[in-house]
Amino acid sequence: AADAQHIAAEFVNRFRMERPPLPAISLSTDTSVITSVGNDYDFDEIFEKQLMALCKPEDIAWGISTSGNSPNVLKGLRFCAKEEISTLGFAGRDGGKMNGLCDFMLTIPSDNTARIQEVHIIAAHVICALVDEILFGRFNPDIVG
Repeated sequence: AADAQHIAAEFVNRFRMERPPLPAISLSTDTSVITSVGNDYDFDEIFEKQLMALCKPEDIAWGISTSGNSPNVLKGLRFCAKEEISTLGFAGRDGGKMNGLCDFMLTIPSDNTARIQEVHIIAAHVICALVDEILFGRFNPDIVG
């Protein structure tokens, strides 16, 4: 959840350059929505319901699960696949059930959750730098270093 919030903040505010805000939201931040969906339906549906309400076909959903098997993340990714919404997945170990559900997948081959999370945030920063450079600056491969 914290990684998703961190990544969303990099897009909405800025990463390495001054630029207009980019739309991004962490689906783990609204505790009222999460508890409402979880209590009325199931906690496995907390991301799917929000994706149903918020996603448009041109959006990208980014699923993060160190095991690759988090039921709520998987259910959200399945919804995106059905609706043809592009997906990016970050997982650890062998990628778990997220394999095959994401258009783009980064799997960290480790059983150490802390190491998986550390590499995820480094990779997220690389993606943020690339987005900044491609959308708002002259692309420079050295910027991601």
